[in-house]
Amino acid sequence: MKKNNKILKIIVVILLVMLTTGCTKTLTDSNKKAVKNETTGQNLTENILCQPTNKTTIKAYEDNGVDITKLPKCTEFKVTSGKYEGLWTSLFVKPLAYLLILLGKNIGNYAISLIVVSLAIRLIAFPITKKTALQSELMKKAQPELNRLQKKYEGKQDQESMMKQNQEMMAIYKKYNINPMAGCIFAMLQLPLFIAFFEAVQRTPAIFEDKFLGLQLGTTPSVGIGTPTFYAYALVIILIGATTLYSFKMNATGNMQDPAMKMMPMYMSVTIIVMALFMPSALGLYWITSNVFTIVQNILVKRSKEANGKA
Repeated sequence: MKKNNKILKIIVVILLVMLTTGCTKTLTDSNKKAVKNETTGQNLTENILCQPTNKTTIKAYEDNGVDITKLPKCTEFKVTSGKYEGLWTSLFVKPLAYLLILLGKNIGNYAISLIVVSLAIRLIAFPITKKTALQSELMKKAQPELNRLQKKYEGKQDQESMMKQNQEMMAIYKKYNINPMAGCIFAMLQLPLFIAFFEAVQRTPAIFEDKFLGLQLGTTPSVGIGTPTFYAYALVIILIGATTLYSFKMNATGNMQDPAMKMMPMYMSVTIIVMALFMPSALGLYWITSNVFTIVQNILVKRSKEANGKA
């Protein structure tokens, strides 16, 4: 329990740092309207980290009072470049942007560098995510007993019944070696990680100006579907939806006889698809990569557990 409290405190501190320091600022014109990039269709970011190279993008910044000559070229960007903007930007956004630029410069494509960095982060976090996958499998084994317990105390709201239900539930968790906190640690860290990727993409012209398999990385699918390479953006949305739905179904641990619980993966997937329509395509690639990693990891964990169970 003490260990769980420490983990919760660390997560709370990370979230507080994220929310109170550093921020992506949208570039606005004299009428306070967001300035769109004519090439990518995205809303441009005012506080970019390095110089754009696209002439249309450069003109958009110059016309709206942003002196990009003070910024380093993206290929020369360092973690220490620019002024101090708070802990969030200094510890998360700039290092991530630097890593994406460094790899992209050497690989020759920033989309591939984003995929490589996404995989590297998931590999580093593997000990945590493996525990999450194991907890999910243990929860599936314990679910019939948890369902019976829920039915046993259904409609009983008095304090004594609630205490007994909680005690019996903890006994089931102990029986199956389930740690409720272990299953949500990485899920809670996903939000700051996703926002860090979002800011790194939005604030780095080298990334949002780049292209990959018909995708303009800074373009959102909602805009990209209206371009000649609409099929690439449609494919991104389809892959996001399919991998998200499959991942949710693999990890479903609630009472799946309950119609509401049964439909939950679908509801969540539709929500994420709608969000993905308005995210830069680069973020879509990150989400797909993360989902595929999770699916493969869960399959391997499940097979390993089944093999150990037969041994």
